[in-house]
Amino acid sequence: MGRPKLLVLGTGGTIAGVAGDAMRHDYRPGQIGIEDWLADAGKFALDVDFAGEQIANIGSEDIGPTVWAKLHARLESAVEDPAYDGAIVTHGTDTAEETAFLLDLTLPLAKPVVLVGAMRPADAVGSDGMRNFVNAARVASDPEAAGRGVLLVMGDRVLAARDARKVRTRGTDDAFRGFPRGAVGIVTPASLEWFGKPWREEAAARFVFPGAFPHVPILYAAGGIDAAQADALLASDARGIVVAGVGEGNMPDPVRRLLAARARDGLIVVRASRVDEGLVDREPEDDANRFVAARALNPQKARTLLMVLLANGVTDPARIQGVFDNP
Repeated sequence: MGRPKLLVLGTGGTIAGVAGDAMRHDYRPGQIGIEDWLADAGKFALDVDFAGEQIANIGSEDIGPTVWAKLHARLESAVEDPAYDGAIVTHGTDTAEETAFLLDLTLPLAKPVVLVGAMRPADAVGSDGMRNFVNAARVASDPEAAGRGVLLVMGDRVLAARDARKVRTRGTDDAFRGFPRGAVGIVTPASLEWFGKPWREEAAARFVFPGAFPHVPILYAAGGIDAAQADALLASDARGIVVAGVGEGNMPDPVRRLLAARARDGLIVVRASRVDEGLVDREPEDDANRFVAARALNPQKARTLLMVLLANGVTDPARIQGVFDNP
């Protein structure tokens, strides 16, 4: 059997960033092209072949529907191409969890797809990018990675897209964490250990990738916000809204009354939590208000899932709740 071949799609981010001085804090993301990156990776004795393509070279704060569509189309074709055994996406860490979750929802997953990034630019003291990439190559080339959905590799941890979230702005070992599950595997350049068996029995994509993403704003709840602030977010034809609520998805009563009235007119309202590890269960008033509880999804992932569902024609709150219960 030949060496595994992986398609590597570059999008930029800190992993491709350069500061120009190993001691500087500020840097420019997306400066190293994927071919140069793979040439550097070739210095290591990796038992894998790479084919690289540049999708974008930007900070991940600027990644949105245009880049998502390009990534999805190329990965979908790679999954169906017998020439590739898996794929890696190099990505900035700021929105990596959203891209990973979107791809997890909309890609056929017969082969491993792994996102990887870095917390420090390539020329910084203690840069973590190449180690993370080598770890990602080990994961993506392992047949046991199939059936686990899209994965994110950071800091020697393998995280499922559904669970992965960025929790720190600095540090390389614990910047990402999984919730409600922790890591699903531990990886180093020399080893890979999975915690349990694959959980995705179906290989087909769960949902069709959106041809257009519906407008779904996020309302960040805080003490003293009023209904006018929520109303302003809904002024531009929003089809849904995610509330990053206080505590277990709570919000001031005037905001709740406004959103309940809009929900009766067809707006989808999802209650999430601004708490880092916030689990939001349904409450008795949700049925009357026609609200959806985000369960373990944070606000940004709740928004991603809601956009995908609305784009796929799923508009009934009960059906939407069913997907949020088991994303």
